[in-house]
Amino acid sequence: MKITASIVTYNNSETIEKCIESLLKETGNRGYKFRLYIYDNASTDITPELLSGYSDRVKVIYGDTNKGFGYGHNYIIKRVRSDVHFVINPDIYIEEDILGEMAEFLKYNAETGLITPKILNTDGTLQPIPKYGPSIRYSFIGNLPGFKWLRRKYSRFDEDLSEATEIEFCTGCFFGGRTDYLKKLHGFSPEYFIYCEDSDLSKKVLKDEHNIIYYPYVSAYHNWSRDNTRHFRGFVRFIRSLIIYFNKWGWKF
Repeated sequence: MKITASIVTYNNSETIEKCIESLLKETGNRGYKFRLYIYDNASTDITPELLSGYSDRVKVIYGDTNKGFGYGHNYIIKRVRSDVHFVINPDIYIEEDILGEMAEFLKYNAETGLITPKILNTDGTLQPIPKYGPSIRYSFIGNLPGFKWLRRKYSRFDEDLSEATEIEFCTGCFFGGRTDYLKKLHGFSPEYFIYCEDSDLSKKVLKDEHNIIYYPYVSAYHNWSRDNTRHFRGFVRFIRSLIIYFNKWGWKF
């Protein structure tokens, strides 16, 4: 089996080295071949300098402008030749070979379009990643003060998800799929610069009558130290992406 993974970076100098090092250390121990592809969206910090130090099992592509999260991953997905491909955020790190295990699941479950692991905070607590698709009540009301319970419902936080479970939403911070299937779907839809591209991809998978599997037997750490939606520019981008998503897939309360 051949496994590839892609990371899209933009000013991620604080986390990218730990991410890369963990992937290179933990992957490839089950006898499969692994190669990591990184697309840098014209970072203005020292990220390009850090990336220049990698060569073994790592291919770095330097963009001349920031064309967004989905564009970078699509650039790589179109070009890789592998059996399974993973999309990974630069603020992720792993402590075991979870890529190999999830790839094995995909190998024997043809009906599964995407698979995502348990996502943890760096202190080991469970990160409340959404598992239902976006809706007005989850995406808007759930972020208001006093509606934390709605956010917990959005992530199915209080349900027993100790076994592999079908979900509606696959987080873009870490997931895998068969490479040929991701190519068939044409990766992420180009109308999103950032935010909701993972929701859109999840919808495409479900519409194609494949399932999305939450695979809690393995976990990854997500160093989610900042929320760009707290800044005006990020908030505007988030709202714009939500409007694009709801206009495309329907305004669900």
